[in-house]
Amino acid sequence: MTKLRRVRMNLDSAKSVGGVGAILLFIGGLAFFVQPLLTLGLGFCGVLLMLISLHTLAQYYGEKGIFNNGLYGFITVIVGGIVSFAGFIYLFFYTSYVNDFVAVLYPGFSGDWTNLPNLAVNPNMNPTDLVPFLGPIIAILVVTWLFIIITSFFTWRSLKHVSAKSSIGLFSTAGILALIGAIIPVVGLVLVWIAILLMAVAFFQIKPKAEEPTSATPPATTV
Repeated sequence: MTKLRRVRMNLDSAKSVGGVGAILLFIGGLAFFVQPLLTLGLGFCGVLLMLISLHTLAQYYGEKGIFNNGLYGFITVIVGGIVSFAGFIYLFFYTSYVNDFVAVLYPGFSGDWTNLPNLAVNPNMNPTDLVPFLGPIIAILVVTWLFIIITSFFTWRSLKHVSAKSSIGLFSTAGILALIGAIIPVVGLVLVWIAILLMAVAFFQIKPKAEEPTSATPPATTV
């Protein structure tokens, strides 16, 4: 098998793996409304496949930034997920947050969860009484949001390199949409979802680089 053929096979593999990874992410976004855990599984597999594809593309194009930025984004999203999850675990299981919150809703609550169905909701409760409990939740969500923005920034940088090397503008467009979508809370998720779809299309549009012209043997001169 020639070196050129091996290179093309690697590129075809990168196209397929990256495209499938983006499709899994896209489907995972839809699955959230049916089964959130399925979204988590599809999302992880999709990101992992795309990272493998970016590694191959980085080698093919000789551009380390393609994989390095993708790897930084992957690490950031993992760290962000762990930090956010740990924050919620600490808040709900290692503080009195939940008990205090339930006590506002049910004044007769004494910590006995088995007796909760027998309690009546506080008829005089003012919505402003719940405001103090929003602070910790908002703080964790803000931290999560910041990690998402950083991840999207690295993703944009990685896709920008791919776009420049492959001459496929969809990669750059997808990266910009993902970054803007991450900055805009809630509504921006639609932009991120569209960006993922564009990534899938862009991966399948990758073509081999143009062949370098080989130097022709000069014709023999006649005397």
